[in-house]
Amino acid sequence: MEYHDTSVDDGRTSSFWKKNNKAVPGRPSPRKEVKVVSTNNVGSSASFQDFQKSISDAWDLGDDEFCNITNIKISKKISQSAADSVINIHKHTYNGFSKQRPRISLNQCSLISDSDKNTDAGRAKIKKFQNLLQTSYLNLNVLQNLSWPGIPFPVRAETWRILSGYAPTCLDLREATLKQKRGEYWYFVKDYYYTGTRDDAYQGTYRQIHIDIPRMSPNIPLFRQKVVQDIFERILFIWSVRHPASGYVQGINDLVTPFFIVFLYDILPSGVNIDRIDLETLDQEKRNMVEADSYWCFSKFLAGIQDNYIFPQLGIQHKINQLRELIKRIDGTLHAHLESNGVEYLQFSFRWMNNLLTRELPLRCLIRLWDTYLSELDTFATFQLFVCAAFLLYWRDDLLLKKDFQGLMLMLQNLPTQHWSDTEINILVAEAYRLKCTFADAPNHFQTKGS
Repeated sequence: MEYHDTSVDDGRTSSFWKKNNKAVPGRPSPRKEVKVVSTNNVGSSASFQDFQKSISDAWDLGDDEFCNITNIKISKKISQSAADSVINIHKHTYNGFSKQRPRISLNQCSLISDSDKNTDAGRAKIKKFQNLLQTSYLNLNVLQNLSWPGIPFPVRAETWRILSGYAPTCLDLREATLKQKRGEYWYFVKDYYYTGTRDDAYQGTYRQIHIDIPRMSPNIPLFRQKVVQDIFERILFIWSVRHPASGYVQGINDLVTPFFIVFLYDILPSGVNIDRIDLETLDQEKRNMVEADSYWCFSKFLAGIQDNYIFPQLGIQHKINQLRELIKRIDGTLHAHLESNGVEYLQFSFRWMNNLLTRELPLRCLIRLWDTYLSELDTFATFQLFVCAAFLLYWRDDLLLKKDFQGLMLMLQNLPTQHWSDTEINILVAEAYRLKCTFADAPNHFQTKGS
């Protein structure tokens, strides 16, 4: 992707913040007294806490329905030039990152793509996964490389369990290990949940989770079912009790969702629409498997980034500063444009880091993105930084058209990704990989013009 100096002034400004002084859920307060963390002072936790309060009601009211997923191969081991070629192909197809992107008809959507099973390439890819998953001693590196450009839904659940470090790579031990860990989870339910929810020491945590869960993805009928809300409540409460250093932090519930959807899909009868299923009608034992697997994979996924959620979330503060410096090096023009208009990186990227882009992307895209995240699990904390950088740079030209703070913030907090598909996610991760190869551990003088 080429970054170049450009400046366009269409004379338009937005009066959004002037007309609406009310707090917007999930958005920083427009009031002047809200402070932000100095980008040059990681330790300024007081102003960071002020900002946290201003977005404490960050709940997404517009999650998308489950939609079609396609797969475009992008190998993890490709060189920088190969990644450029992939990106340039999609640039040619869609006239660049910031141009009009294809719309998807929601009436024709499902979680599983026809390319996963109804084409020769799709069937061949599924077969390749199945053969690998059935080897006696699975080579994890091979599975990671195969999974990085996307996993077909018929084999996604089993692959995610292994990539998460939950299921062993040894085939003979896999079933017994899963049975043991699932039993251990239900012991936690008895020991922590049913006891802890009556313990005064955990009443604050329980009440907050109990309040937050009904707000989760309210536009998706599946998440309005009480049985689903009970599952998330148990998972989050047990995780919080077993991780006292961080405890429950708003937004963590979003990180359970991809695992829950993938494992739920795995137990559904063929042809059943996942967003219309009544979980009460499903076999109790299978529901218990979905809940236990979601808990363990969620826990293992968060293990490498737990410092993001330990008060006062210094891990996120550090990553926000890293993002600022990275964009300054990659695209000095965009960085200067944001700073000259008073936009602090904290004001838009806190949620990206805290929720791992779960509030910025449709669920169908999030699941595809996590194929790559789980393939990068050992270096995920670093890779996600470059994903956020690529995500910001995706909107470069659009952002440069905004000529004031109000217009920039309105766009950054409401990026139009509702019609994204695997195509955009594949571009995003390829660009993130290219940026990582180019700028990770690169000398500071390696900057773009205008920095």
